[in-house]
Amino acid sequence: MKKIFGLALLMLIFISATKFASPMPESMHSIEGTWELQSFYNYDDGVNVSDTVPTSEGYRQVKMYYNGKIMWSRHAPKDSLDWFGYGTYEITADSLIETLEYGSDPMMSALDTLRVFRFELELTSDAYSQISFDEDGNRTFSENYKRID
Repeated sequence: MKKIFGLALLMLIFISATKFASPMPESMHSIEGTWELQSFYNYDDGVNVSDTVPTSEGYRQVKMYYNGKIMWSRHAPKDSLDWFGYGTYEITADSLIETLEYGSDPMMSALDTLRVFRFELELTSDAYSQISFDEDGNRTFSENYKRID
């Protein structure tokens, strides 16, 4: 009788443990990897896309995210300036924050006024959009990337 009671108690403990285990959180896609800019969106009223602008012939912008670090470069045939930057990033379910530490000469000039870039983030496993917004929180434009690694 003691064995049956002990076995029943053990089964009750196992059943209780499975009921009280917290559910697994929904996994978030990772931004880690290499991404290439595909297009830009303009927003007319902060909600709806009013215009889609693909990148021009020969234009290439690539971003690499890994272990909290970001590095990006841009090549535009019509621009004689080199553009690149390096810094850190963090993401949440719906935001991307890039803090640039250094970059090319034109980028360093821009960093004199702004080093932290905050975006709304739409992220899937193979694409993401970093969406800029105005002081009222309305969407203004976005850069749209695809994963290339």
